[in-house]
Amino acid sequence: MSAASAELPHGELPLIAEANRLMDRNPGYRVEIIGGQLLVTPPPDGPHAVVLTDLILPFAAAGLHGPESKVVQGIGLWLPMDAEDYAIPDLAVVDADVDDHLVENNCYDPVCFRLVLEVTSSNWRNDLKTKVTAYAAAMVPVYVIVDRKHQRLHVLTDPDCADYSTHRVHSPGETVTLPDSLGAEVTLDVAEILAAGRTKSAPGEG
Repeated sequence: MSAASAELPHGELPLIAEANRLMDRNPGYRVEIIGGQLLVTPPPDGPHAVVLTDLILPFAAAGLHGPESKVVQGIGLWLPMDAEDYAIPDLAVVDADVDDHLVENNCYDPVCFRLVLEVTSSNWRNDLKTKVTAYAAAMVPVYVIVDRKHQRLHVLTDPDCADYSTHRVHSPGETVTLPDSLGAEVTLDVAEILAAGRTKSAPGEG
């Protein structure tokens, strides 16, 4: 997702209150707090939404949207970094009892997250850097990034509280089988995913 960072002036509302105010005033925007900073994300473009739907299908076909786990979009993940930190990944695979792990502000304990997935947009550095640290700190077992900027699929595993020990980058032409820790075998075709997320030029642009 594209995003802009915004620091809250000292002495203003608590960050969570400010984040909720921004969401109320900007329907469709996503607001997160990572490292004590607000990240404000505009609504996604069409290809971003399409690739997310295309990704849900193999997870569901593998049985991950069932009695033991759920495939969800836009669910909040409470982060252990700063007091009010939370992220909202584009897609996640969570334990079916996720509702029992509500922490605060419609965000859930990372212990119930098996996988988080982000699809990049204009501010791709957040997904490739900032959120790598955040999700590793939360000990989310698998982080997948659909990198539309560089036309790559990243699969990060083995979090160690500061980073992921294993970071594999896959190119079109490859197929990727995700870790067994998800609870089922999921294989992704890198070329198909990246093609679904590719943005066409607007009329009059190149």
